Parts: sequence; C-alpha cells; structure tokens
Amino acid sequence: MGVGKKKLCCGVTSIFIVIIVIVILTLAFTIFKPRDPIITLYPGSNIEVSSFLNPTHNITLDSIITIENPNYGVFRYKNTTSSVTFRGKVVGEAPIMDIYVPPHKKRNMTSPVAIMPVRLMQDPHFWIDVAAGTLNLTSTALMSGIVIVMNIFKRPATLYNSCNITVFVLSKKSVAICESKLKI
Repeated sequence: MGVGKKKLCCGVTSIFIVIIVIVILTLAFTIFKPRDPIITLYPGSNIEVSSFLNPTHNITLDSIITIENPNYGVFRYKNTTSSVTFRGKVVGEAPIMDIYVPPHKKRNMTSPVAIMPVRLMQDPHFWIDVAAGTLNLTSTALMSGIVIVMNIFKRPATLYNSCNITVFVLSKKSVAICESKLKI
C-alpha cells in the first residue's frame, strides 16, 4: 500500500471519528440532556380545619403525588420521607415509597401526610393565620435514585422537591405549587 493511500485512509477515518463524536455530543446536550421531573402534589380535599385545633391526635391527610418524567431515561428512586413545615418548624411527615417512572410517562402515588396539631398550635403565628383564613405549609423531599438511559448508562441522581401548600380555612380546600430540581 502506498504512502498516499495510507494518508487518505487515516484522513477518512479521522473525519469519520470526528463526525461520530460531534453526533454523540449533540445528542448528549440536546435530546438526552436530563430535564427536571415535574412533580405535582394534590393535597386531600375537604380538610377539617377543626381537627387542626385538636392537640390530642394527629391528622392524616391523603395526598396524591404525580411524577412526570420528561426524559429519555428511566428514573427510579428509593423510599424517602417528605417533611411538612409551618414557618420553618417541622409539623408533619409523609412517607414516599420507591417508584419507577419510565421515560416520557407519568406516575401517580398516594401518600398519607401525618400532621401533628400540637406542634402547629405551639407556634404563635398559627392562630393569626387561622384568623386570617389561610394556613401556609411547605413540604420538602430529597429523593435519591438512579437514572437509566437506554438500559446502558446508569447514573446516580438526586431530586430536590419543594411544595408550597395553602389550606383555606373557610372552604376547607387546599392548593399546592411544587418545584423540582434534578441533579445528576
């Protein structure tokens, strides 16, 4: 084989490798780029606010958590606990069971939220908020798991979630606005 043919072969191979690297990097930074899952919390409806005023027993509210995975990879996380706070003080907990969320799918799960009224009533702002007609609670969770892309690439991932929950005293309804951040 002549020197010219060897140079041509090496040049074509180099160009081919560069094209493959560019395609892989383009896919990694566009299509396969991890996006934050969308988490929505639907607190239990018809909340009895009078039960918040009874310090002798805990309140359990059933809430529905929806996790939407916009990624091309599977997201799987382990059991964790979400804490519910009122003005920075923990007043309740909600267990979140492990779940598997396929790519571009949505999963619903029910989670009981245990709120301790005695902790709420110890805060002087609680009575002011009840008189004003709204209770503002915050639910935070740190979910550790794994992201699996194309059943080949497995990377540890942590999902930070925070929900602001507003309980309307007179209508006995609640609204939650959640934010999530995925860190790989």
